[in-house]
Amino acid sequence: MRALKLKCAWSRALTLGIGLGAGWTLAMPQTAEACGGVFCDGGLPNSMPVNQDGENVLFVLDQNEVEVHIQISIDPNTNAQKFAWLIPIAQIPEFEVGSQPLFDALLNSSVPTYQVQQTFEVCGESGLSGGFTTGGSGDPGLSSDSNGTGTDGNESAGEDPVLFKTTAGAFEIVVLQDKQIGPIKDWLIDNDYQWIDGSETVLQQYLDEGQVIVALKLAAGSDGGDVHPIVLRYPSNENCFPLRLTRFASIENMDIRVFVLGDKRAAPTNYRHVLVNPLKIDWLSFATNYKEVITKAVDDLEADGLAFVTEFAGASSVVQPFAFNFYSTSWNEAAFIGIPPEQVVQVLNEQGLTQCFDPEFCFYNHPLVESLLNDFLPVPDGLTAEEFYWNLPAYVDQIDAMAWGDGSAFAQALDSRIIAPGEHAQELIDTYPYLTRMYTVISPNEMIADPIFHINPDLPDVASFRSATEYNLCDGNSVVTLPDEREIFVPNGGPWPEFIGEMWWAEEVQQVALKGKPMHLVNNTAAINKKIEEWNLAHGWPRFPDAPTTSASDTDTDSSGSGSSGGPDSATGGGQNDSSGCGCRSDGTPGAGMLALVGLGLLAQRRRRRA
Repeated sequence: MRALKLKCAWSRALTLGIGLGAGWTLAMPQTAEACGGVFCDGGLPNSMPVNQDGENVLFVLDQNEVEVHIQISIDPNTNAQKFAWLIPIAQIPEFEVGSQPLFDALLNSSVPTYQVQQTFEVCGESGLSGGFTTGGSGDPGLSSDSNGTGTDGNESAGEDPVLFKTTAGAFEIVVLQDKQIGPIKDWLIDNDYQWIDGSETVLQQYLDEGQVIVALKLAAGSDGGDVHPIVLRYPSNENCFPLRLTRFASIENMDIRVFVLGDKRAAPTNYRHVLVNPLKIDWLSFATNYKEVITKAVDDLEADGLAFVTEFAGASSVVQPFAFNFYSTSWNEAAFIGIPPEQVVQVLNEQGLTQCFDPEFCFYNHPLVESLLNDFLPVPDGLTAEEFYWNLPAYVDQIDAMAWGDGSAFAQALDSRIIAPGEHAQELIDTYPYLTRMYTVISPNEMIADPIFHINPDLPDVASFRSATEYNLCDGNSVVTLPDEREIFVPNGGPWPEFIGEMWWAEEVQQVALKGKPMHLVNNTAAINKKIEEWNLAHGWPRFPDAPTTSASDTDTDSSGSGSSGGPDSATGGGQNDSSGCGCRSDGTPGAGMLALVGLGLLAQRRRRRA
């Protein structure tokens, strides 16, 4: 393992909660296939789930200023009041409430999407159709989505380490400073923050680097339903994702997703960049082995567990605010000041924040709306939330008038927690034209350096949609053409073959500079192409070996590798083919389209096997 010692301007740390085992669990959702609220990735069969587990962070890269949006999730099986979050940072930042719907939109709009289109060889007495080749992708259909400092960490100067206190939404925030970790540890424990034994050495490292410690916890009376992302903003030209302290509350093979908004594509600075071997992806099952492939690719030679893949790089306009409901101009907090409480839900319905029109169903179009209603219009005993909120006038005598007041407090909370964060999210998408999504899978023993990111204006786009074509042969076998045009023979039409002998998980391992093309540390393209050729020939493909095929060349590729050169893109090994239509292309032979339909009909009864 290559030890990288680099400072990080802020650092993700210790998301804590009471739970299993020794008393600590990582505070994150328990469902691995969550769709994130209002919009999922297509909802079609064989879709790749939008996985929100792990750590999701958004960087906004602007000149001499860092803005970091941190998604915070709490394990529902833990005591939310015992939640604690520690963030080492270079200076006291500005704190704001973040937008969970913005994270939902980022996750869903850029999720890797896999499609396999079907084409058929025309069968009959004459055998071959004489004009059809594999390849071509059509419109999207099914989508898948260091060492210690030498101190014991417990020496105390006896001084109050509190430097600054504030609140942001549901969180109480305190900034702590000292030369030794001891006084900070004592203060946190005395003030009912959870502590993980063994974290002292790493926290001391941050103090030795001149950083302060930000501690967050839920304010009294808040619960898991009040949790929202947090935004930190401070002057700096360095952007990094925190990992060194995360390992004390992490799990094996933890998902890390980094989103970057800027003017061009972003890349890791001190971590490697990996292009995945597309043959390792199970295309016939819509990449159900995706995480396994990424896990092993970033552990490959020269990546050493400290690497990212790029899942999407392109226009930020893919994030559509109205589709994901993170902001609407119809939202207006002033409309709630002075109105009688029995009219609150009616106004929320009018603004599109709720859809409560039925005693058995009340839909909240923002994840914090229900918690705000519970705070200012608590549900009376004996009623369900749906019964109460959909018909407030019927229960006017049971409304807690003291909790509602004149509506000013509700209006203020609505603005600070929902409207202002949503409006800022909209502003970010409008201001920064480019979005990069990077992903890695990492375990605690690998969290030895805080990854830093930068903009490289010379890197190409990476599409999140990847389409392959399966050419079904008359003998029951098939040939899959990947997006980079490499052909893979598939016996009996499936399952996806496991290639004999050594096969690399990473096609390329790169180091990305501030400008120019990436430097190739490892390039397995020629070896992979040779393996494909041997496999295909061993199975009689192509039928006429002397004829040219659409396999990739052995030449080096740029960091996207898209196009006919055959190199991989940053996540899957191929860019999207430009052809469109039904996914089968003709050589121009008259009547070829009609023959294709006839062939498809002849094969309608053929039994196909799938993994």
